[in-house]
Amino acid sequence: MDNLSYLSGENAEYVESLYQAFKEDPNSVEFGWQKFFEGFDFGRSSSPVTGEETPEHFLKEVSVLNMINGYRQRGHLFTHTNPVRERRKHLPTLDLVNFNLSDADLDTVFNAGIELGIGAVKLSEIVAFLNQTYCRSIGAEYKYVRTPEVLTWIEKKMESVRNTPNFSIDEKTRILTKLNEAVCFENFLGTKFLGQKRFSLEGAEALIPALDSVIEKGAALGIQEFVIGMAHRGRLNVLANIMQKSYKDIFAEFEGKGYSAESPFGGDVKYHLGYSTDVTTNDGKNVHLSLCPNPSHLETVNGVVEGMTRSKIDFKYDGDDARIAPILIHGDASIAGQGIVYEVIQMAGLDGYKTGGTIHLIINNQIGFTTNYKDARSSTYCTDIAKVTLSPVFHVNGDDVEALVYAINLAMEYRQKYKNDVFIDILCYRRFGHNESDEPKFTQPLLYKAIEQHANPRDIYVAQLVKEGKLEATAAKTMEKEFRGILQESLNDAKAITSTYQDVKFGGAWKDMRIATVKDFETSPNTSVDEATLLEVAKAISTLPSDKKFFKKIEKLFDERSKMANTTHVFDWAMGEQLAYGTLLAEGKRVRLSGQDVERGTFSHRHAVLTLEDSEEEYIPLAHVSASQASFDIYNSHLSEYGVLGFEYGYAMANPNALTIWEAQFGDFFNGAQIVVDQYIASAETKWQRENGLVMLLPHGYEGQGPEHSSARIERFMELCADYNMQVANCSTPANFFHAIRRQFKRDFRKPLVIFTPKSLLRHPACVSKLADFTEGKFQEVIDDANVKAAEVTRVLFCSGKIYYELLEKQQKDQVKNVAIVRVEQLYPTPVAQMEAVYAKYKNAKEAVWVQEEPENMGAWPYLLRRLRKTIFSDIEVISRKESSSTASGFAKQHADQQAYILAKSFEVAVSKTEQDIAKKSVSKVYNVD
Repeated sequence: MDNLSYLSGENAEYVESLYQAFKEDPNSVEFGWQKFFEGFDFGRSSSPVTGEETPEHFLKEVSVLNMINGYRQRGHLFTHTNPVRERRKHLPTLDLVNFNLSDADLDTVFNAGIELGIGAVKLSEIVAFLNQTYCRSIGAEYKYVRTPEVLTWIEKKMESVRNTPNFSIDEKTRILTKLNEAVCFENFLGTKFLGQKRFSLEGAEALIPALDSVIEKGAALGIQEFVIGMAHRGRLNVLANIMQKSYKDIFAEFEGKGYSAESPFGGDVKYHLGYSTDVTTNDGKNVHLSLCPNPSHLETVNGVVEGMTRSKIDFKYDGDDARIAPILIHGDASIAGQGIVYEVIQMAGLDGYKTGGTIHLIINNQIGFTTNYKDARSSTYCTDIAKVTLSPVFHVNGDDVEALVYAINLAMEYRQKYKNDVFIDILCYRRFGHNESDEPKFTQPLLYKAIEQHANPRDIYVAQLVKEGKLEATAAKTMEKEFRGILQESLNDAKAITSTYQDVKFGGAWKDMRIATVKDFETSPNTSVDEATLLEVAKAISTLPSDKKFFKKIEKLFDERSKMANTTHVFDWAMGEQLAYGTLLAEGKRVRLSGQDVERGTFSHRHAVLTLEDSEEEYIPLAHVSASQASFDIYNSHLSEYGVLGFEYGYAMANPNALTIWEAQFGDFFNGAQIVVDQYIASAETKWQRENGLVMLLPHGYEGQGPEHSSARIERFMELCADYNMQVANCSTPANFFHAIRRQFKRDFRKPLVIFTPKSLLRHPACVSKLADFTEGKFQEVIDDANVKAAEVTRVLFCSGKIYYELLEKQQKDQVKNVAIVRVEQLYPTPVAQMEAVYAKYKNAKEAVWVQEEPENMGAWPYLLRRLRKTIFSDIEVISRKESSSTASGFAKQHADQQAYILAKSFEVAVSKTEQDIAKKSVSKVYNVD
């Protein structure tokens, strides 16, 4: 046998490479391997069959190497990581017989021990080493990682200490102190606020010393800030014992002291609230902590946290992701069951979304609300999704607090070194039901019988320390008593206060912002740009470099844009949009745009990123506006709405001084991210007093493309509108879109902006704006009809968006003089006063009508009907498609008939007999036909 080809698996390649290196230079391998190969060569040369057979001992050496690899690869299946259940059985086991070894070999010395760094030792010592490293309180999954350097690093880190922590007395005392705080805090809440929901951490209290330690470790490795996201379970404990929110304030919330009649906000339950604070580590380093507020929609906060982190990396830390890290705390049922987890994890390595690696902590209660873990997933572990990004997973017994602290410190080191995600699966339990009033024995009697008899993690750790001689039993009792005294004093103080409500005061990047008032929406600020600047930007973004070769179609398109900038001074939608971005960039405002295919644009209108014809080099015109401009960031996202919209919301949350935009490929695709709209965009200010300036671009319009490519569901946004919580616009001109975008920065408050953008209007010859529309004025909430004489008008049509151009064409074609078409460009806050002022001009008007393409139960009409009933428009009528369960017809002919009928009805044009027949057949089911 000329080589070591009889080895199996990864060992074959590894040992063969070492052997070849040994043959070239014996000193190039470690001493133990030198002796191994010397013996191997000696055995071959002394073989009675001239080396054709391999001596039995060397075959067993290989078997031992295979066993080592087996422990590294599958040891996690045979750990002592479950504190309250027997682990499931997995085959094959790690018994010697499965590696062609037996008990008779236990006293034999094997050189294979050098692979573990313990040299040539007995097999019994190798087995003991492997069991201690891979099969005790920590189970490591990492062998699917494809980078040899990373594999070696992880193995050396674990094997050098046998995955066994060795903390100093001071470190043990710190761990016990935090564990004592965690346990006592939950017990105190349970006795003082009996029956109130708190979503207790009991059973997983080791999370608190683990978080405390990772902050200490992270700070030592250069981390200056952590952004944390978690669900409700254990949140109060984290707020109190990690975020340092005062016990008094938390108790006051239990006492109902957080409400004030003067507050304009609705608030939220206490286990959804966020918090920010600065802490000082033992080494004197300052670390900023942010716990993001979040709703009960499990894992929704993940994208928000990643977006906040990336925003701070870009703005606060100059692109250095080693100074800030996200921590996501999951539940076992939710990380396995919620699709948003996958959507966010897929961002980890993408240029537009990566954050330098996330620390994932799973509070593995081994149960959902009532669902057994066997019914909650098909995968072996709840963390198997980690393999998507080849991220290591450490499964840890939640009763072994030192093992957990050790593992999270190792995870922090890994994150800082390799900038990848890492998962800590904390195997624990939930002492009570889903909430404290729930009875878990209804569905899990055996599990909860075991839990009732199980000691809490603090008592287990105290017993361990007493056994080690590191702690007196009386000291632990004193520590508990003293901390309970602190809690009781805080409760007494909380009972004495009348209210914890405070006026909103923004800090950090938001220090110059305020809460908006009703008056702020009566009119828009000046958002015009002087002519010289506008044309300079227009020329810059429409000029291609002469030394680069572009596709002919691109060159033609940019020739047309150049004419707009240099000659006609009439701009289409694409130029209006890019002028908005370009002028903001010139003013030093950073712009970020992401979504599916946004670089080119779904409808090939944007072309913000150009790929050269003969290479993959890219050219971005908006990056060449001026020498002193701000950064323009544009990213084609992965095929995710929920994850990416959450990310962009988080990005905007962390910085109000950058324009952050998410565009849906088609408007209705946002429905995959409806949770983000409901729980953050529409309600965050009311619930958590958190403003946000995110812009959503949602292509909308009825072009006969069927139900799924027509409607961005205007009605869904309108039904969420209240308290001036967001802005909803449906612009009809490039200039008004320009002003709407720029308006986001011309006020000292921030509101989400939802814009229903066009599709067919992107190239409509009438949908253009003149230079003066950009250089004079501001956003127009309402645009009056300039084509009629007020005295002749008997009917006023109010409409929004694309339908205007069809109404206009009909009006001009049929020379209708008595019908005015008024565009409502901003649907919310609804400009009622401006609508009334326009309508008052038409003194001979007998009726006002709302015209829309959408069915009667959709679009803006349901909201407007309610909003206008106490105004002069109390008797306003509607012309629309009849109410429908589907947004639009899938038949092009039916769509055309419906659209024609809307137009005819709007102008009361006589309907021919043929048209009446069509109406009866294809429209009568869609309209209330007279």
